[in-house]
Amino acid sequence: MSRVLGIIGAGKLGTTIGRAASDAGWQVDFFDSAPADLTSLIVEAMVPDARLVPLTDLVADSDIVMLAVPFSLSDQIDYSLLDGKVVLDPMNLWEPVDGPAPTTTERNGSTSQLVASRNPRMRLVKSLNHLGYHDYTADARSAEVPSRRAVAVASDDREARELVSQLVDDIGFDPVPVPFDRSRLLEPNGPVFGTWLDATSMRKVLDA
Repeated sequence: MSRVLGIIGAGKLGTTIGRAASDAGWQVDFFDSAPADLTSLIVEAMVPDARLVPLTDLVADSDIVMLAVPFSLSDQIDYSLLDGKVVLDPMNLWEPVDGPAPTTTERNGSTSQLVASRNPRMRLVKSLNHLGYHDYTADARSAEVPSRRAVAVASDDREARELVSQLVDDIGFDPVPVPFDRSRLLEPNGPVFGTWLDATSMRKVLDA
């Protein structure tokens, strides 16, 4: 039985990761607040084997729930539904688009700390945010290829981190598990953001 990736948001990142996960054997479900007919067209074109489902069904059925919405809209998600769920946060704050978020300054600049505070019962993992969405197509490689591009997976929940690491591996990248406090290093202006690193190099940067 395939694992289920539920993606909230059918934009560029969501559909790119969804297609990669679907190709790797994951069942992919989508929910988007946009009109259903438009979302259906996007999902059918980008991830043909995916399902478009209500949010409550997506959360109930998913092994991982991915929050693939603009950070400025992230406060509109019903986080109360996510108790006990492994939640993947690939969001970044883009101030020209999202505006300033002064509350992140109080949390050492990490938007994921703010996301975590919205429901402490989530099993939150920060990952897939420090590459561009197009990189997940261009740089994916099979596990047999040496020195694949690395993707950091930040969480203090070991089992949640392992599950997201499996997804990262399945879509063609070397996962680098790190503690949750490293999540701020993955965001814009951090030392690994937008940088091509293999797993060894990324561990050195994030452990420094």
